[in-house]
Amino acid sequence: MQGQPTEQSDLFIIGGGINGCGIARDAVGRGYSVTLAEMNDLASATSSASTKLFHGGLRYLEYFEFRLVHEALAEREVLLRAMPHIAWPMRFVLPYHPSMRFETDTPTSKLLSTVMPWMKGRRPAWLIRLGLFMYDHLDLGKRKILPGTARLDLTTAPEGAPLDDRFETAYEYSDAWVQDSRLVVLNARDAQARGARIMTRTKVLSAAREDGLWRIEVQDTDTGTTATHHARMLVNAGGPWVGDIIHDKVHLNVREGVRLVRGSHIVTRKLYDHDKCYFFQGTDGRIIFAIPYERDFTLIGTTDAEHTDPDQKPVCTPEEQSYLIAFANRYFKRDIRDEDVVWTYSGVRPLYDDGASSATAATRDYTIKVEGAGGAPMLNVFGGKITTYRRLAESALDKIDGALGRSTQKWTAGAAMPGGDFPVDGVAALISDLRASHPFLDDRWATRLVRTYGTDARAILGVSAGAEALGEAFGATLTAAEVDWLMDREYARTPDDVLWRRTKLGLSMPEAGLARLEDYMTARRAPG
Repeated sequence: MQGQPTEQSDLFIIGGGINGCGIARDAVGRGYSVTLAEMNDLASATSSASTKLFHGGLRYLEYFEFRLVHEALAEREVLLRAMPHIAWPMRFVLPYHPSMRFETDTPTSKLLSTVMPWMKGRRPAWLIRLGLFMYDHLDLGKRKILPGTARLDLTTAPEGAPLDDRFETAYEYSDAWVQDSRLVVLNARDAQARGARIMTRTKVLSAAREDGLWRIEVQDTDTGTTATHHARMLVNAGGPWVGDIIHDKVHLNVREGVRLVRGSHIVTRKLYDHDKCYFFQGTDGRIIFAIPYERDFTLIGTTDAEHTDPDQKPVCTPEEQSYLIAFANRYFKRDIRDEDVVWTYSGVRPLYDDGASSATAATRDYTIKVEGAGGAPMLNVFGGKITTYRRLAESALDKIDGALGRSTQKWTAGAAMPGGDFPVDGVAALISDLRASHPFLDDRWATRLVRTYGTDARAILGVSAGAEALGEAFGATLTAAEVDWLMDREYARTPDDVLWRRTKLGLSMPEAGLARLEDYMTARRAPG
């Protein structure tokens, strides 16, 4: 069925991940008219499958990626202030043992091997301290919230209790946690509130230059209805599909490309009681994190594996699961077994193809290119990491301004995300206030609502005096009132949208509740 042409936009953005939604929010706030199309759900690919950290990238210092690390370090606190409900400070514990050898292949290790051949395969304590010193100071004094590095005696500190007794010393530093897929949705919500059109489950079939504009054909993947859009500029933020969009949808001859790298994670029952993350070094030169996750679990990841086809769903292979378990077991006192794993997930990182020798060595920095030959300009986004998404959007807008002959002002650094309009240290007070106004909430339920919705939690609960007023209870504290909010305000259409991207309640939702949720959402989507 052929739809009707739509009105023209300044920008048509392909991709509803963090980069696409971040660019949409920034652009519409500067006065651009914006349309965004995502072929599936928002954050349905890479942006919901990260390690969920706002971090500078300590290990990137070994690759001399100083610009990327500086930008990411400075950005952490900007983001923490804008979204204190879905992002918060976290301390990272890096255990050190002088006898451990690491077969690293970084520029730093090669230099050390040349100058001091007896150091081959080791990261000496002085090198780790130097890296952490740089980590504390590369942000050029912009760190106000996050405390600096400290040394831990693991023989007495509680952080040493879960670890093998051979680890007696650790270094502790700061980074931050973020609920990645919620970050995407909040950017989309804010963009829409400012005037952007956000279209989920809308696949771009083709795009071509026509009379000085882009003519974009799209299809609603639920109904099959097609429509035509026009835009002055096309923005390709397709993530793993960025190359396919360039070559198969737009048919351009562009040399730049992406390197697809699969990162897999495992989730186990909680392995320790404190709220800090462990940073483990592997004998192969890689690192993994073990992170407190959703109160009752521990998240362990990630791997780096080549991935050739963006349309092939990434999964954590048995080999990757075994690798992560064996890696963690070199550090933890109690061995993890396969039966301890309750969930796995995997995502494809669309890294800029810089010709690196391995997936681990490939740059995590972003590259933005404008292609203007033949008329209306097109901007292609390669690479990037979630911590620098806002800065990537600002860089994209600089190029968009240049291509469209405008001069706009940056604005997102001081703007709170939806639900984040409270002080960065105000979470506890918000939870307390929510429980006082809604006495039926226990601490766990109230905390989850605040950590998911911030000040919007009040709007979801309304003036209800009892839990029964929130409608059907599906389990794991999920009610019809919350599902209604997610469907009406946050683009959710299916149980997976609700349970694995807007929340992580899929980890605790009973089967009976899942079936009732499916029926409820299907009935609510039905016409009439």
